[in-house]
Amino acid sequence: MIEEINKHIADLEKIKLKDNDELEKFRIKYISKKGIVPFLFSKLKEIPDAQKREVGLKINSIKEKVNEILSKQKKKFTKTSSDQSFDDLTKPANFIKLGSRHPISIVKNKITDIFLKIGFDISEGPEIEDDWHNFTALNLPEYHPARDMQDTFYINKNPDWLLRTHTSSVQIRHMENNDPPIRTISPGRVYRNEDISARSHCFFHQVEGLYIDKGVSFVDLKQTLLHFTKELFGKSKIRLRPSYFPFTEPSAELDIYWGLQSEADYRITKGTGWLEILGCGMVDPNVLQNCKIDTEKFSGFAFGLGIERIAMLLYQIEDIRTLYENDLRFLNQFRSSI
Repeated sequence: MIEEINKHIADLEKIKLKDNDELEKFRIKYISKKGIVPFLFSKLKEIPDAQKREVGLKINSIKEKVNEILSKQKKKFTKTSSDQSFDDLTKPANFIKLGSRHPISIVKNKITDIFLKIGFDISEGPEIEDDWHNFTALNLPEYHPARDMQDTFYINKNPDWLLRTHTSSVQIRHMENNDPPIRTISPGRVYRNEDISARSHCFFHQVEGLYIDKGVSFVDLKQTLLHFTKELFGKSKIRLRPSYFPFTEPSAELDIYWGLQSEADYRITKGTGWLEILGCGMVDPNVLQNCKIDTEKFSGFAFGLGIERIAMLLYQIEDIRTLYENDLRFLNQFRSSI
Protein backbone atom coordinates (compact mmCIF):
# COMPACT_ATOMS: atom_id res chain seq x y z
CA MET A 1 0.00 0.00 0.00
CA ILE A 2 2.93 2.34 0.67
CA GLU A 3 4.01 1.88 -2.96
CA GLU A 4 0.51 2.87 -4.11
CA ILE A 5 0.62 5.97 -1.89
CA ASN A 6 4.05 6.94 -3.20
CA LYS A 7 2.73 6.63 -6.77
CA HIS A 8 -0.11 9.03 -5.98
CA ILE A 9 2.36 11.49 -4.44
CA ALA A 10 4.52 11.30 -7.59
CA ASP A 11 1.44 11.87 -9.80
CA LEU A 12 0.52 14.99 -7.84
CA GLU A 13 3.97 16.47 -8.51
CA LYS A 14 3.34 16.18 -12.27
CA ILE A 15 -0.25 17.44 -12.25
CA LYS A 16 -1.12 20.23 -14.70
CA LEU A 17 -4.61 21.70 -14.95
CA LYS A 18 -5.85 23.91 -17.80
CA ASP A 19 -9.16 25.28 -16.60
CA ASN A 20 -11.92 25.08 -14.01
CA ASP A 21 -13.45 21.99 -15.60
CA GLU A 22 -10.21 20.05 -15.14
CA LEU A 23 -9.91 21.46 -11.62
CA GLU A 24 -13.33 20.10 -10.72
CA LYS A 25 -12.50 16.67 -12.18
CA PHE A 26 -9.29 16.70 -10.13
CA ARG A 27 -11.22 17.50 -6.94
CA ILE A 28 -13.73 14.73 -7.57
CA LYS A 29 -10.96 12.22 -8.32
CA TYR A 30 -9.08 12.83 -5.09
CA ILE A 31 -11.31 14.16 -2.30
CA SER A 32 -14.94 13.42 -3.21
CA LYS A 33 -16.71 10.77 -1.11
CA LYS A 34 -15.58 8.08 -3.49
CA GLY A 35 -12.23 9.70 -4.24
CA ILE A 36 -8.71 8.38 -3.72
CA VAL A 37 -8.02 10.03 -0.34
CA PRO A 38 -11.19 8.72 1.41
CA PHE A 39 -10.52 5.29 -0.12
CA LEU A 40 -6.97 5.21 1.27
CA PHE A 41 -8.18 6.24 4.73
CA SER A 42 -10.74 3.44 4.65
CA LYS A 43 -7.92 0.93 4.05
CA LEU A 44 -6.02 2.02 7.17
CA LYS A 45 -7.89 -0.51 9.30
CA GLU A 46 -6.29 -3.31 7.26
CA ILE A 47 -2.76 -2.06 7.90
CA PRO A 48 -0.73 -3.65 10.72
CA ASP A 49 -0.58 -1.46 13.80
CA ALA A 50 3.16 -1.00 13.45
CA GLN A 51 2.72 0.67 10.02
CA LYS A 52 -0.49 2.65 10.63
CA ARG A 53 1.27 5.82 11.79
CA GLU A 54 3.59 5.92 8.77
CA VAL A 55 0.80 5.17 6.30
CA GLY A 56 -1.55 7.67 7.94
CA LEU A 57 1.02 10.45 7.68
CA LYS A 58 1.57 9.71 3.98
CA ILE A 59 -2.18 9.77 3.26
CA ASN A 60 -2.41 13.09 5.10
CA SER A 61 0.39 14.44 2.93
CA ILE A 62 -1.62 13.49 -0.17
CA LYS A 63 -4.68 15.27 1.22
CA GLU A 64 -2.68 18.41 2.05
CA LYS A 65 -1.07 18.42 -1.39
CA VAL A 66 -4.46 18.08 -3.10
CA ASN A 67 -5.91 20.98 -1.08
CA GLU A 68 -2.87 23.10 -1.86
CA ILE A 69 -3.28 22.46 -5.59
CA LEU A 70 -6.99 23.21 -5.45
CA SER A 71 -6.41 26.51 -3.63
CA LYS A 72 -3.64 27.75 -5.93
CA GLN A 73 -5.30 26.71 -9.17
CA LYS A 74 -8.67 28.17 -8.14
CA LYS A 75 -7.08 31.59 -7.52
CA LYS A 76 -5.22 31.35 -10.83
CA PHE A 77 -8.31 30.52 -12.88
CA THR A 78 -10.43 33.15 -11.11
CA LYS A 79 -7.84 35.84 -11.84
CA THR A 80 -7.48 34.71 -15.45
CA SER A 81 -11.24 34.79 -15.97
CA SER A 82 -11.43 38.26 -14.43
CA ASP A 83 -8.61 39.57 -16.60
CA GLN A 84 -10.17 38.15 -19.77
CA SER A 85 -13.46 39.88 -19.06
CA PHE A 86 -11.72 43.24 -19.61
CA ASP A 87 -9.83 42.27 -22.74
CA ASP A 88 -12.42 43.80 -25.05
CA LEU A 89 -14.27 46.78 -23.61
CA THR A 90 -16.38 47.04 -26.78
CA LYS A 91 -18.20 43.80 -25.99
CA PRO A 92 -21.87 44.29 -25.02
CA ALA A 93 -22.63 44.02 -21.32
CA ASN A 94 -24.70 41.20 -19.91
CA PHE A 95 -28.41 41.83 -20.48
CA ILE A 96 -30.29 42.76 -17.31
CA LYS A 97 -34.03 42.32 -17.39
CA LEU A 98 -35.79 45.42 -16.18
CA GLY A 99 -38.69 45.01 -13.80
CA SER A 100 -41.94 46.95 -13.74
CA ARG A 101 -44.37 48.21 -11.15
CA HIS A 102 -47.47 46.15 -10.52
CA PRO A 103 -50.61 47.66 -12.12
CA ILE A 104 -52.19 47.97 -8.67
CA SER A 105 -49.18 50.01 -7.48
CA ILE A 106 -49.29 52.14 -10.64
CA VAL A 107 -52.97 52.98 -10.18
CA LYS A 108 -52.58 53.56 -6.43
CA ASN A 109 -49.75 56.02 -7.08
CA LYS A 110 -51.78 57.86 -9.71
CA ILE A 111 -54.74 58.21 -7.35
CA THR A 112 -52.66 59.35 -4.38
CA ASP A 113 -50.72 61.85 -6.52
CA ILE A 114 -53.98 63.49 -7.61
CA PHE A 115 -55.14 64.01 -4.03
CA LEU A 116 -51.74 64.99 -2.68
CA LYS A 117 -51.67 67.86 -5.18
CA ILE A 118 -54.90 69.32 -3.77
CA GLY A 119 -53.85 69.26 -0.12
CA PHE A 120 -54.64 65.74 1.11
CA ASP A 121 -52.10 63.77 3.13
CA ILE A 122 -51.76 59.99 3.51
CA SER A 123 -52.75 58.08 6.64
CA GLU A 124 -52.21 54.39 7.33
CA GLY A 125 -53.38 51.91 9.95
CA PRO A 126 -53.28 48.24 10.97
CA GLU A 127 -54.80 45.49 8.83
CA ILE A 128 -55.86 43.58 11.96
CA GLU A 129 -58.52 45.77 13.54
CA ASP A 130 -60.78 45.84 16.57
CA ASP A 131 -64.56 46.03 16.44
CA TRP A 132 -64.69 49.68 17.49
CA HIS A 133 -62.59 51.11 14.67
CA ASN A 134 -63.88 48.80 11.94
CA PHE A 135 -67.59 48.82 12.79
CA THR A 136 -68.99 50.53 15.90
CA ALA A 137 -67.37 53.94 15.48
CA LEU A 138 -68.53 53.98 11.86
CA ASN A 139 -72.18 53.82 12.87
CA LEU A 140 -72.46 50.09 12.12
CA PRO A 141 -74.78 48.55 14.74
CA GLU A 142 -74.38 44.96 15.86
CA TYR A 143 -77.15 43.72 13.63
CA HIS A 144 -75.65 45.16 10.44
CA PRO A 145 -75.06 42.50 7.71
CA ALA A 146 -71.38 43.50 7.41
CA ARG A 147 -70.81 41.91 10.80
CA ASP A 148 -71.98 38.54 9.58
CA MET A 149 -69.32 35.82 9.62
CA GLN A 150 -69.90 35.26 5.91
CA ASP A 151 -68.57 38.76 5.13
CA THR A 152 -65.78 39.25 7.65
CA PHE A 153 -62.64 37.32 8.56
CA TYR A 154 -62.59 37.21 12.36
CA ILE A 155 -59.38 36.32 14.19
CA ASN A 156 -59.86 32.90 15.86
CA LYS A 157 -63.63 33.50 15.59
CA ASN A 158 -63.28 36.32 18.10
CA PRO A 159 -65.89 39.01 17.28
CA ASP A 160 -63.67 41.70 18.79
CA TRP A 161 -60.75 41.22 16.35
CA LEU A 162 -60.85 40.91 12.58
CA LEU A 163 -59.13 41.63 9.29
CA ARG A 164 -60.31 45.11 8.35
CA THR A 165 -63.07 45.18 5.78
CA HIS A 166 -62.35 48.76 4.63
CA THR A 167 -59.79 51.48 5.24
CA SER A 168 -62.50 53.60 6.91
CA SER A 169 -61.02 52.22 10.14
CA VAL A 170 -57.91 54.29 9.38
CA GLN A 171 -60.07 57.40 9.10
CA ILE A 172 -61.50 56.74 12.57
CA ARG A 173 -58.00 56.41 14.03
CA HIS A 174 -56.93 59.59 12.24
CA MET A 175 -59.89 61.59 13.57
CA GLU A 176 -59.24 60.29 17.10
CA ASN A 177 -55.66 61.54 17.00
CA ASN A 178 -55.99 64.75 14.99
CA ASP A 179 -58.08 67.88 15.30
CA PRO A 180 -59.86 69.42 12.29
CA PRO A 181 -59.19 70.57 9.70
CA ILE A 182 -58.52 67.03 8.42
CA ARG A 183 -57.87 66.21 4.78
CA THR A 184 -56.50 62.71 4.29
CA ILE A 185 -56.61 59.64 2.07
CA SER A 186 -56.14 56.09 3.34
CA PRO A 187 -54.84 53.58 0.78
CA GLY A 188 -54.41 49.96 1.82
CA ARG A 189 -55.39 46.31 1.63
CA VAL A 190 -58.76 45.12 2.92
CA TYR A 191 -60.36 41.70 3.36
CA ARG A 192 -63.82 40.29 2.69
CA ASN A 193 -64.99 36.72 3.16
CA GLU A 194 -66.20 36.36 -0.42
CA ASP A 195 -65.97 33.74 -3.15
CA ILE A 196 -63.11 34.31 -5.59
CA SER A 197 -64.27 34.89 -9.16
CA ALA A 198 -63.44 37.00 -12.21
CA ARG A 199 -64.95 40.06 -10.49
CA SER A 200 -64.39 39.52 -6.77
CA HIS A 201 -61.63 38.41 -4.42
CA CYS A 202 -61.15 37.74 -0.72
CA PHE A 203 -58.73 40.67 -0.47
CA PHE A 204 -58.31 43.81 -2.52
CA HIS A 205 -57.07 47.39 -2.20
CA GLN A 206 -58.94 50.60 -1.43
CA VAL A 207 -58.32 54.30 -1.30
CA GLU A 208 -60.67 56.19 1.01
CA GLY A 209 -60.73 59.94 1.44
CA LEU A 210 -61.87 62.19 4.27
CA TYR A 211 -62.25 65.97 4.57
CA ILE A 212 -63.40 67.55 7.86
CA ASP A 213 -63.53 71.32 8.38
CA LYS A 214 -65.90 74.17 9.08
CA GLY A 215 -68.61 74.66 6.46
CA VAL A 216 -67.80 71.61 4.30
CA SER A 217 -70.78 70.86 2.05
CA PHE A 218 -71.94 68.42 -0.60
CA VAL A 219 -70.81 70.93 -3.22
CA ASP A 220 -67.22 70.54 -1.99
CA LEU A 221 -67.56 66.77 -2.32
CA LYS A 222 -68.89 67.02 -5.88
CA GLN A 223 -66.16 69.43 -7.04
CA THR A 224 -63.41 67.33 -5.46
CA LEU A 225 -64.62 64.17 -7.18
CA LEU A 226 -65.12 65.98 -10.49
CA HIS A 227 -61.49 67.11 -10.35
CA PHE A 228 -60.44 63.54 -9.53
CA THR A 229 -62.31 61.98 -12.47
CA LYS A 230 -60.92 64.56 -14.88
CA GLU A 231 -57.36 63.89 -13.74
CA LEU A 232 -57.57 60.10 -13.68
CA PHE A 233 -59.93 59.25 -16.53
CA GLY A 234 -60.07 62.43 -18.57
CA LYS A 235 -63.85 62.37 -18.07
CA SER A 236 -65.69 65.58 -17.18
CA LYS A 237 -69.27 64.32 -17.01
CA ILE A 238 -70.37 62.80 -13.70
CA ARG A 239 -73.56 62.09 -11.83
CA LEU A 240 -74.33 61.34 -8.20
CA ARG A 241 -77.05 58.78 -7.50
CA PRO A 242 -78.64 58.51 -4.03
CA SER A 243 -77.39 55.48 -2.11
CA TYR A 244 -76.95 54.26 1.46
CA PHE A 245 -73.87 53.84 3.63
CA PRO A 246 -74.11 53.63 7.44
CA PHE A 247 -71.28 56.14 7.98
CA THR A 248 -72.44 58.88 5.57
CA GLU A 249 -75.68 60.84 5.28
CA PRO A 250 -76.66 61.74 2.62
CA SER A 251 -74.83 59.07 0.62
CA ALA A 252 -74.31 58.66 -3.11
CA GLU A 253 -72.73 56.54 -5.83
CA LEU A 254 -70.53 58.44 -8.27
CA ASP A 255 -70.89 57.53 -11.96
CA ILE A 256 -68.83 58.87 -14.83
CA TYR A 257 -69.96 59.02 -18.42
CA TRP A 258 -67.58 56.54 -20.03
CA GLY A 259 -69.10 56.83 -23.48
CA LEU A 260 -70.20 54.37 -26.15
CA GLN A 261 -67.34 54.67 -28.62
CA SER A 262 -66.51 50.98 -28.88
CA GLU A 263 -67.88 47.52 -28.37
CA ALA A 264 -65.95 47.32 -25.09
CA ASP A 265 -67.67 50.53 -23.92
CA TYR A 266 -71.06 48.94 -24.56
CA ARG A 267 -70.03 45.84 -22.67
CA ILE A 268 -68.59 47.44 -19.52
CA THR A 269 -71.37 50.06 -19.25
CA LYS A 270 -74.13 47.61 -20.21
CA GLY A 271 -75.12 49.88 -23.04
CA THR A 272 -75.79 52.96 -20.88
CA GLY A 273 -72.47 54.75 -21.27
CA TRP A 274 -72.39 55.33 -17.48
CA LEU A 275 -70.01 53.58 -15.15
CA GLU A 276 -70.06 53.42 -11.35
CA ILE A 277 -66.72 54.43 -9.86
CA LEU A 278 -67.02 54.95 -6.12
CA GLY A 279 -69.23 55.54 -3.09
CA CYS A 280 -69.31 58.81 -1.17
CA GLY A 281 -71.32 61.09 1.10
CA MET A 282 -71.32 63.55 3.96
CA VAL A 283 -69.88 62.08 7.16
CA ASP A 284 -72.69 61.06 9.51
CA PRO A 285 -72.74 63.26 12.66
CA ASN A 286 -72.74 60.09 14.79
CA VAL A 287 -69.34 59.18 13.36
CA LEU A 288 -67.94 62.61 14.16
CA GLN A 289 -69.29 62.43 17.70
CA ASN A 290 -67.71 59.00 18.19
CA CYS A 291 -64.37 60.65 17.39
CA LYS A 292 -65.01 63.58 19.78
CA ILE A 293 -65.47 66.11 16.96
CA ASP A 294 -67.96 68.93 17.57
CA THR A 295 -70.74 68.53 14.98
CA GLU A 296 -71.95 72.06 15.66
CA LYS A 297 -68.68 73.45 14.28
CA PHE A 298 -67.47 70.86 11.81
CA SER A 299 -68.81 68.82 8.92
CA GLY A 300 -67.13 66.72 6.29
CA PHE A 301 -67.31 64.30 3.41
CA ALA A 302 -65.85 60.86 2.73
CA PHE A 303 -65.43 58.65 -0.32
CA GLY A 304 -63.96 55.27 -1.15
CA LEU A 305 -62.99 53.32 -4.26
CA GLY A 306 -61.44 49.97 -5.11
CA ILE A 307 -58.03 50.15 -6.77
CA GLU A 308 -58.44 46.83 -8.58
CA ARG A 309 -61.67 48.01 -10.18
CA ILE A 310 -60.00 51.18 -11.45
CA ALA A 311 -57.00 49.20 -12.74
CA MET A 312 -59.29 46.80 -14.59
CA LEU A 313 -61.05 49.76 -16.24
CA LEU A 314 -57.89 51.64 -17.19
CA TYR A 315 -56.11 48.59 -18.60
CA GLN A 316 -59.15 46.63 -19.83
CA ILE A 317 -58.39 43.63 -17.59
CA GLU A 318 -61.19 41.08 -17.70
CA ASP A 319 -60.36 38.91 -14.68
CA ILE A 320 -59.30 40.28 -11.28
CA ARG A 321 -57.39 37.06 -10.57
CA THR A 322 -54.89 38.03 -13.28
CA LEU A 323 -53.64 40.76 -10.96
CA TYR A 324 -52.46 38.23 -8.36
CA GLU A 325 -50.98 35.45 -10.50
CA ASN A 326 -47.48 37.01 -10.85
CA ASP A 327 -47.34 36.06 -14.52
CA LEU A 328 -44.33 37.91 -15.95
CA ARG A 329 -45.87 37.91 -19.43
CA PHE A 330 -48.73 39.96 -18.01
CA LEU A 331 -46.66 42.19 -15.71
CA ASN A 332 -44.08 43.07 -18.37
CA GLN A 333 -46.79 44.95 -20.28
CA PHE A 334 -46.70 47.69 -17.64
CA ARG A 335 -43.05 48.72 -17.97
CA SER A 336 -43.98 51.89 -19.86
CA SER A 337 -46.36 52.89 -17.05
CA ILE A 338 -43.67 53.25 -14.36
